[in-house]
Amino acid sequence: MIWISLLVALCASSAQAVWPIPSEYSSGEGVLWIDQSVKISYNGAGPGSYGSHKNTFSSKIVSNAIERTYDTLFNKNFVPWKFHPRMTTFEPALTSNSTYVKSITLHQNASDPTDIMKPAIGSVDESYTLTVTSSGEVSITAASSIGISYGLTTFTQLFFKCGGGDGVYTTLAPVSITDSPKFPWRGLNIDTSRTFKPLSDMYAMMDAMAYNKMNRLHWHITDAQAWPLEIPSMPELADKGAYISFQKYSPADVQALYEYGALLGIEVAMEIDQPGHTSSIAFSHPDLIAAFNVFPDWGTYANEPPSGTFKLNSTAVYDFLEKLFDDLLPRLKPLTSYFHLGGDEVNLNAYNLDETVGTNHTAILQPLMQKFMDRNIAQLQAAGFTPLVWEEMLLVWNLTLPAETIVQTWLSDESVGEVVALGHKALVGNYNYWYLDCGQGQWIDFSQETSAAAWPYPDYCSPRHNWRLMYSYDPLSGIPANSTHLVLGGEAHIWSEQTDPVNLDQMVWPRTCAAAEVLWSGAKDASGQNRSQITASPRLSEMRERLVARGVRAEPITMPYCTQNGTQCAL
Repeated sequence: MIWISLLVALCASSAQAVWPIPSEYSSGEGVLWIDQSVKISYNGAGPGSYGSHKNTFSSKIVSNAIERTYDTLFNKNFVPWKFHPRMTTFEPALTSNSTYVKSITLHQNASDPTDIMKPAIGSVDESYTLTVTSSGEVSITAASSIGISYGLTTFTQLFFKCGGGDGVYTTLAPVSITDSPKFPWRGLNIDTSRTFKPLSDMYAMMDAMAYNKMNRLHWHITDAQAWPLEIPSMPELADKGAYISFQKYSPADVQALYEYGALLGIEVAMEIDQPGHTSSIAFSHPDLIAAFNVFPDWGTYANEPPSGTFKLNSTAVYDFLEKLFDDLLPRLKPLTSYFHLGGDEVNLNAYNLDETVGTNHTAILQPLMQKFMDRNIAQLQAAGFTPLVWEEMLLVWNLTLPAETIVQTWLSDESVGEVVALGHKALVGNYNYWYLDCGQGQWIDFSQETSAAAWPYPDYCSPRHNWRLMYSYDPLSGIPANSTHLVLGGEAHIWSEQTDPVNLDQMVWPRTCAAAEVLWSGAKDASGQNRSQITASPRLSEMRERLVARGVRAEPITMPYCTQNGTQCAL
């Protein structure tokens, strides 16, 4: 028996990965085969409640997880030759005496909360236990349908495809796993304004997220460059604000994406950033936006072209937002508990060109910003949503925010500490670690006069953040023990100046897996040390192979020589 825990390294030269690493994990060296005739039985969503109206969605979650389990095991599996010495016979022999998995029993020992389709933080127990006996009995126990789903996900990671035929096997029996997440918010932020992402790509992102036990999709759907979101009461927004007519998200698209995610245990939090990052509204409502498309001096008024921001003291802007949210929020309410109001990178100079304000003095602007955000938050809360804002609203603008507001940090670890010191819940995602777009170089062009000063054209957050750097990030760095509960988790971010559907997979995966494990398992091992890259690397390489088998164009993190030869590539 090989006992594997948070203290003990996984064998680097053989495939036995589970990603994210479980809280407690033991495995053996026994062989089990599995075929498509194996039955998966489910007792239902709690004693006596299976099939009742309130748990209909619970049964859908589990049914979907069962279908994905069969699909992963038998259609989207891989041959692990990269994890064994070259030219060796590593696969077990399949004979008439081989032992097969005989049964897979799913036992949910509590009822799902009534909000399982759009769970609030802390309302769902995501833990599970998984046992696989040497004789082929499999049992997964959890308190929720989401926990059952995660247990099945882990189960599929124990099995491999046989290169000589259709067999699927594990060499790890018996297995015992007890697992639960460190943080309740484990997210990925995808920007679909700067470049459009078709629903098929968004579904694929969610599939990969779920396979890494991530549970929040932050949908940064609009920004300065484009407004692809259709609002039926205001069709001109997308008709004029999208890049082109076929790059729009209809209400049906939005509903489909939210529902797809909910079946995977992923809740969507849409962001409509404001008051900055709203220039695309000027294509249909120019009267609402100040400092729109100032050129060539856009850098004085915005971080990116086209410049523009909501007028800060305009009743017309307030009327617009009320109409926008009256249309959008009721459609989202059955599908999510969260909505993101943005609030980052507000450019003060833009208000010099705002006739409702006419100054960039913060003493004048701050109470107007408070009034602006108060109005937005009040409408969200009246509709039953928990608001999110970027850290600048609290730490730069010094706004008074409702206690339930979630503050998303991105500028520094110190920001996280400041947010929780003020008693607010925080999300982490320091751009120096978890911004996936960094290191691509500049996306803007330079004149002959400015080129030399900009050479060699790094972007603002270079260099590229490799998986090891992302893996080293501790969300609780510097947070006092009595405030760690206020750190809900965090997100990796893929801003899309240079990321479109062609390179989206490679830009996100498998680096985001590193963030996923930090958020599920914690940044530290049981001894309080940063988790070992040497033991993580083969597990991540294996997760990459599993993602590729699922159709994700995830980039490699090393070469086969390293995965075939244990720790020879370690220093």
